[in-house]
Amino acid sequence: MVHSMTAFARVESAAAHGTLSWELRSVNHRYLEPHLRLPEAFRDLEGAVREALRQGLSRGKVECTLRFAEENTSTRLQIDSERARQLIDAAEQVAALIRQPAPLNPLEVLAWPGVLVADAADPQALNAAALQLFEQALGELKSGRAREGAELAKLLNERLDNILEEVATLRVLIPEMLGNQRQKIEARFAELQAELDPQRLEQELVLLAQKSDVAEELDRLSTHVTEVRRVLKAGGAAGRRLDFLMQELNREANTLGSKAFDPRSTQAAVNLKVLIEQMREQVQNIE
Repeated sequence: MVHSMTAFARVESAAAHGTLSWELRSVNHRYLEPHLRLPEAFRDLEGAVREALRQGLSRGKVECTLRFAEENTSTRLQIDSERARQLIDAAEQVAALIRQPAPLNPLEVLAWPGVLVADAADPQALNAAALQLFEQALGELKSGRAREGAELAKLLNERLDNILEEVATLRVLIPEMLGNQRQKIEARFAELQAELDPQRLEQELVLLAQKSDVAEELDRLSTHVTEVRRVLKAGGAAGRRLDFLMQELNREANTLGSKAFDPRSTQAAVNLKVLIEQMREQVQNIE
């Protein structure tokens, strides 16, 4: 199954000291490009969130927003001693490299993200709850991308059916169009009352048939359609491969149009280009 790159997910959970909520938005992009918006107290989650995105998604611009609505109860502030100790040790190591270091300001230590926390709100437990909630949000995002991907595959298969119909129609019409062209040439000579050399006429008709021979293009169109169906069925990160196949389909349709010598073949080439362009636009949404 192929997956779309466009999806939205929002999950919310009431924690002991407030409400956590994740909002994930995913749109088209050539690569995987995460954009994280985290409260300062949750900055430690950035690495784990990026790794989860890398493991779960291949492409797309993904905006991840975490909100924490803390309960306004009568809580007193508390110091995360372990974090403060790590910060002080790091500051002392840096101070040892400086000839006359400035004294460490306790207020600056308190201002560091994660040092000062609300009473009874365990930062590690809160981070764990936020990360678990993110996994749930990511699962919903992937499900949304899968559902839309299934719909995109259905649309693409419908366009592929239409392409095969156009190809089949052209295969039937080509001999008829060549016969009509022969009649037009003979009628034109009759109007001009010119002497018609049967051998020369046959040579010209053979040249016309060679120039307008589109059997190879029709065969390649059918082959590309088969390959597109195979890629859609195989699933995975197929967007780039499908985009390449759309370029190949478009190239064959252009060649078909350049060889057209009858209004019906010209219209068929136009129809094919319209169908391929519609598919190409949809393929841009596939991961």
